[in-house]
Amino acid sequence: MRRLSGIKVASVFGIFKHRRRERVREQPFLPEWLEILARDVPYYELLSADEQTELRGRTLVLLDEKRFEGCNGLELTDEMRITILGQAAVLLLGGQSDYFAKLDTILVYPSRYYVETEQRLPGGVVVEGVQGRLGESWYRGPVVLSWADVLAGSRNRRDGRNVVLHEFAHQLDSEMGGLDGAPLLAESADYAEWARVMNAEFARLKEAVAHRRRTFINPYGATNPAEFFAVITEVFFEEPVQLQRLHAELYGQLQKYYRQDPAERVRRNRARG
Repeated sequence: MRRLSGIKVASVFGIFKHRRRERVREQPFLPEWLEILARDVPYYELLSADEQTELRGRTLVLLDEKRFEGCNGLELTDEMRITILGQAAVLLLGGQSDYFAKLDTILVYPSRYYVETEQRLPGGVVVEGVQGRLGESWYRGPVVLSWADVLAGSRNRRDGRNVVLHEFAHQLDSEMGGLDGAPLLAESADYAEWARVMNAEFARLKEAVAHRRRTFINPYGATNPAEFFAVITEVFFEEPVQLQRLHAELYGQLQKYYRQDPAERVRRNRARG
């Protein structure tokens, strides 16, 4: 019996996956879901009509492909699913990712949750404790979110803080096989410039934080390159005009990666009054 080669199997699977997604995108977007986007995803109003159509389609695909689980007794609702996935879909409007392909499950807690942690200090001393978290993202694992913080961050589009954008940015980062602040770029030649700009900006943030200087970028971004990428993704979509003005090269790299120009969207929206 003839067997399909691995390349042919992958190609056929890709064709079926694309067709299935196109069918999903054509399904109706319920009126009550539109109300949720308008209320809980304020970024939606910045989009053009075509971009809004694209976001709704991508949200439907994510809704079809990702599984939700409520934690600590949380009963999941359409508001939770659409609010979370509508924001995640914002990151995909440029089409640079295969719908967070490594992600299967999204865990949602009612509010901030607590996990046991271990910290190894110099000399081999291990300190155990409990840490409160708003969210986290695991490589080839789930995204975990606090619903109260999802809602607080999503409804305020101008504070530069958004736990959904942050954790799903980690998912994009992991597409290269690890969390190191370097997502899958369009061309291999793009990595040199990406590294130059990101390394310089990360170093400046670390220095400012070390000297207790006030920074526009959230100091948490100085933790490591992966957190830096997630933090600047939040700012790129929530405070794009200021980011472009204060960190033009950084903005340019994110604009090229996400294939979007949020600052122009904000200016266009302001011009409309």
